[in-house]
Amino acid sequence: MTSVSLVDPSASITADAVVVGILSGSNGPRLAPGAKVVDAALGKRLAVALKAAGATGKPDDVVKIPTLGLAPFALVVACGLGPDARQAEQVRRGVGAALRVLNDHRHVHVAIDAPVGAITEGALLGSYTFDTYKSSATKPALRRITVAAKASAGATAQLRRARVVADAVIAARDLVNTPPNDLYPETFAARAGDLAAAQQLAVEVLDPRALARGKFGGILAVGSGSTRLPRLVRITYRPPRPEARIALVGKGITFDSGGLNIKTANMAPMKSDMGGAAAVIASTVAAAALKLPVEIIATVPMAENMPSGSAYRPSDVLRMRSGQTVEVSDTDAEGRLVLADAIARALEDEPDYLIETSTLTGAQLIALGPRVIGAMGEPGLRDRVAAAGNAVGEAVWAMPLPEDLRAALDSPVADIASLTGERWSGMLVGGIFLADFMPEGLPWVHLDIAGPAWNMAGARDYTPKGGTGAAVRTIIAAAEDLAGR
Repeated sequence: MTSVSLVDPSASITADAVVVGILSGSNGPRLAPGAKVVDAALGKRLAVALKAAGATGKPDDVVKIPTLGLAPFALVVACGLGPDARQAEQVRRGVGAALRVLNDHRHVHVAIDAPVGAITEGALLGSYTFDTYKSSATKPALRRITVAAKASAGATAQLRRARVVADAVIAARDLVNTPPNDLYPETFAARAGDLAAAQQLAVEVLDPRALARGKFGGILAVGSGSTRLPRLVRITYRPPRPEARIALVGKGITFDSGGLNIKTANMAPMKSDMGGAAAVIASTVAAAALKLPVEIIATVPMAENMPSGSAYRPSDVLRMRSGQTVEVSDTDAEGRLVLADAIARALEDEPDYLIETSTLTGAQLIALGPRVIGAMGEPGLRDRVAAAGNAVGEAVWAMPLPEDLRAALDSPVADIASLTGERWSGMLVGGIFLADFMPEGLPWVHLDIAGPAWNMAGARDYTPKGGTGAAVRTIIAAAEDLAGR
């Protein structure tokens, strides 16, 4: 594990590489505050060298300057911070982009006068790699990150929180990136238990027999086509004198082939269909590590959606844990079925708030693109969670749930159909379906992370290609907000 620590800004630098910030402006780029010691070590010629190398200071700009033996460190990497180094998200992005190119250095020092938490998160998330399955992989050399900042109580607290948050995002990324031949309901449940054990959290795992006894018709149906049978995992964090009880629910489809309505293309990324579950599990563990004064109970349904002679079918009618019946319109709309059962179980805990996270609809990508989380639900909590996510650098957009869309889910044979026959409003219809399983008066929110959970493009800022850990920072920030922090 890479260590992160604070060092006095005036101390001499002993790192292999140093990260500085560059600010953009109408008069050209300039060094961001914090680079004084670095500049002095280079004879106060750093700004000239960076300008000659084409540094602009614009976001996502990264420039390398070898020191050629003129300083005790071998390399300076300048990251663009835009016009203001006080913008936490741009600091995260800039530092993350710099660390992505520095994994072959054992010790990296960040000399930017900016929020310590943003620097720490950006550095840890930007240096992330997933090489578990590479037989000849050269492990990243990075072992130590130092941040130029005085070790005040505030800075130390920022660093500690950022470490916990980054570790949670990384845990979620690792789960999402694990191939489905190794991560399936049984092993996913075991991995969840291992993560929870690190904080001594209570874990309950319901196997297929327990699911049948509990009448979890949705989870059992979705998992019926696979030889890898479903599970329901419950993780409880219960601090003394909690301010509130939060139910977290996350979709854990370890691979989604579409079932009998089999997907015709782009199936490979469907190992990421458990991104919501990964986020919920990691966030619960993080809340315990941060000792938040809220009780959190995570309810995570896990299943593999596969076609076979035993698979559930379009037109099946399922009786759910809640007692409601659902007509299956399309077996590739499986997520809402497992979530409805998990929500029903979560409601039995009588939570004050319910936050559900899932890679629910491809329509989310159409509506909001690959980087913006769609938030739907009770307007008060929806807006509060969206604000919390945006404040920590995750783009979250509040969306409506128009009542007129509910009629499209009417079924002639069941209480509700799982899908409409129309192409439009797919993301909203997913939220409308889930709303049918929510009681009146409960503040709840549904986060659709279908696009943000999996980065299909190249790596950027602190975001790698593949699993991103989407929604983890939003959930943690929302839990802190609901705890009054």
